[in-house]
Amino acid sequence: MPRALITGITGQDGSFLAEQLLQQGWEVFGLVRRSSSKHYWRIQHLLEQIQLVHGDMLDLSSLIRVVQLVDPDHVYNLAAQSSVALSWSEPLHTAEVTALGCARMLEAIRIGRPQARFYQASSSEIFGLNSSPMQSEGTALHPRSPYGVAKAYAHHLTINYRESFGLFCVAGILFNHESERRGMEFVTRKIAAGAARIKRGKDVRPIPLGNTSARRDWGFAGDYTQAMLRMLSADTPQDYVIATGQSWSVADFAERAFNYVGLDWQNHVELDSTLCRPAEVPTLCGDASKAKAELGWKPLVEFDQLVQRMVDWELRRQAV
Repeated sequence: MPRALITGITGQDGSFLAEQLLQQGWEVFGLVRRSSSKHYWRIQHLLEQIQLVHGDMLDLSSLIRVVQLVDPDHVYNLAAQSSVALSWSEPLHTAEVTALGCARMLEAIRIGRPQARFYQASSSEIFGLNSSPMQSEGTALHPRSPYGVAKAYAHHLTINYRESFGLFCVAGILFNHESERRGMEFVTRKIAAGAARIKRGKDVRPIPLGNTSARRDWGFAGDYTQAMLRMLSADTPQDYVIATGQSWSVADFAERAFNYVGLDWQNHVELDSTLCRPAEVPTLCGDASKAKAELGWKPLVEFDQLVQRMVDWELRRQAV
């Protein structure tokens, strides 16, 4: 039975990826810190089917030990300080986990299991401020946050290890992808949860939002983790943009979420300038033509379906 090691298995993407690997007959191992048990809610239903191993993305020796213990065929590096907003207040931690964490894992594989195939979770935030209407694998990088800079380092290092050491390393440049498993610190979950609680009458205070004109290419996380599987199953290691090819504003997301529960979003949102970022990225929209042509991948969940899925889940949660 093939073995997969997932860092960040307790997160949104890690939980969907673990489910899909199990369905395909993989033995799944998840790297967790000893202090992270409170975050197991996304994988609670999988705990009897997966094996958790303790390690630390800040400690190379622990990663070498885990790689040698698990002896994985695939390694999916999803661990990161994943909040763009938080990266300004925690730039050093973001660099240690998101950038250097990737470096440590690549070293652990090079030393302990060079036959393993490695997936690095890159991000559309590496493109940042650019003049291209759509971003592809060849678009120049101009990250505009400590998070984006850390992801750009990890992205280039993945390519470097592929070219320098002959490792099967790929980077998936995933644009924004959401689900009901998103953390509450992300704007889409914040809006979906707010619409549901206001509809249920639990708390009618308005939702504070920052830049509502910012536009992002939003897809469904479960679709995007399928692309990860395809990248590591390909004949040759290559990097791919994964996106829907459509961009929507934060206001668009809020409007649809509140319309879905029969409310006017403008009556339930207040603008808060303290939530605006020091350096904004006005718009991101991905061109996934390469992934569609070479991997046979395409997004299945459309924007309106994604919004409704997230709001439905929050309505059920708020009904308890």
